[in-house]
Amino acid sequence: MEERIWHAHYPKEIPTSIEYDTKPLHHFLIKNAERYKGKKALHFMGKELSFVELYTQAKKLACYFQSLGLEKGDRVAIMLPNCPQAVIGYYAALMAGGTVVQTNPLYMERELEFQLNDSGATFIVCLDILLPRVSNIKGNTSLKHTIVTGIKDYLPFPKNLIYPYIQKKQYHMLVKVEQSEDTHVWGAIMEHSTTNYHPVEVDVKEDLALLQYTGGTTGNPKGVMLTHHNLVANVQMSKAWLYKTREGKETVLGVLPFFHVYGMTTVMNMSIMFGSTMVLLPKFDVEDVLKTIQKQRPTLFPGAPTIYIGILNHPDLKKYDLSSIEACISGSAPLPIEVQQQFEHVTGGRLVEGYGLTESSPVTHSNFVWTKRVNGSIGVPWPDTDSKIFREGTMEEAPIGEVGEIAVKGPQVMKGYWNNQEETDNVLKDDWLFTGDLGYMDEDGYFYIVDRKKDMIIAGGYNIYPREIEEVLYEHEGIQEAVVAGIPDPYRGETVKAYIVKKPGINLSEAELNSYCRENLAAYKVPKIYEFRDELPKTAIGKILRRSLVDEEKEKLQQTGKTI
Repeated sequence: MEERIWHAHYPKEIPTSIEYDTKPLHHFLIKNAERYKGKKALHFMGKELSFVELYTQAKKLACYFQSLGLEKGDRVAIMLPNCPQAVIGYYAALMAGGTVVQTNPLYMERELEFQLNDSGATFIVCLDILLPRVSNIKGNTSLKHTIVTGIKDYLPFPKNLIYPYIQKKQYHMLVKVEQSEDTHVWGAIMEHSTTNYHPVEVDVKEDLALLQYTGGTTGNPKGVMLTHHNLVANVQMSKAWLYKTREGKETVLGVLPFFHVYGMTTVMNMSIMFGSTMVLLPKFDVEDVLKTIQKQRPTLFPGAPTIYIGILNHPDLKKYDLSSIEACISGSAPLPIEVQQQFEHVTGGRLVEGYGLTESSPVTHSNFVWTKRVNGSIGVPWPDTDSKIFREGTMEEAPIGEVGEIAVKGPQVMKGYWNNQEETDNVLKDDWLFTGDLGYMDEDGYFYIVDRKKDMIIAGGYNIYPREIEEVLYEHEGIQEAVVAGIPDPYRGETVKAYIVKKPGINLSEAELNSYCRENLAAYKVPKIYEFRDELPKTAIGKILRRSLVDEEKEKLQQTGKTI
């Protein structure tokens, strides 16, 4: 690409352009199983798998997929937390010729049914405790086969014997899974399947590796089409940015969920491509993270501000040695400068802010880890990544310092949205991806976010879309009007608040609404606050003014002297 003003700040170790590998994503597991053989590929709650073991198990599952009739391009939903099966299932699906559909295990039936129908997934890999949820909606979808596993399948002795009792106590259920024509038990597959899968030819720039669902203010979530080339390019960019990292020598802490594209790229795919050891945690628990860092000594720790804030606020922080951490790139929300400074003081490592979106695999910008960084900035574009500020609603580039819509262009940018040409055309224009975020660029080429054009809420690192919640609320028989907004929250960044106008004569409590929402939405989408009003602010044509409600909340905070 042409020289850009931000290239002047690139340290000599980071190239402005990269020669990208032309192999499919799963090639790197095959290559590193040969290169690193018995080296530890992942650690999970005391259980370890080498690169050879990981590859062998992925081959068995790929062979099994093909024996069930999986053909090139078939969609395979992976509905798992961070665990060995999430890695094996992902790479096995790719090896068999499939396209992965990452599926949040927190999804309730309504959300799961939509995603499976929209993607046309014919296979799903899920946890045993999620099987009832999958079974309840299976008949309404194109699913043909369900592969069921459990956390205990990869726990060492005696944890594997104890875990079912813990699970029963925690989830009030113990699911018994039996092999059938359309339900398949993970353990039996690993025991009986062969490794003789048939490699599938892949066009890396055209064939999809992933359908990653992202929401929007215009309706239901959309499937982002990411090719093998998109994902490989973004990982190679990551490696170039983290130029002090050593192939085959790093240990990466996997707290970020792999069903989100950020964790998938910066932890799972990067570890596989460059021979790092992944340390997997199925959920974020501060004490577990602290104990794991002290024991496993990770060197890289991709995360989000809420994760770093949680660690810094733990009462026993000083008891733990976090000095192994060398580099962290924080994403999903703005990184407060005080959090950055405190975390670097505690660990001795470097923590910088980055930026990206699902549609770009996801990273496009970041501050430099070891050289110049600018507080409050999302940094500069990565190698081969171009970025401009366009005046809103135009293709006219804004001058330096003027706020407009951030757009990006590069090899990591998606092909488009699955079966949704209209939405694709709205965001991809002349090869530019319009992000929906408002920002500006300074005279040195550093970019800044000033606001989100979209109404998306970012709470605790999760992307939450108001319209989806509003649609659930509007289905409640006692609600006349509803609007959902993200209000400032000092810990989560934003918190989901629902404003409700009840139908005349209806008695409706916050507790009733909370229970209703929990039945229909993933836990992180459920409003934390409900406010009942006689009416909602509207424009002259009757459109509810969501932004004015957010402004009210900010005024309240200012009046009470609280900071955001």
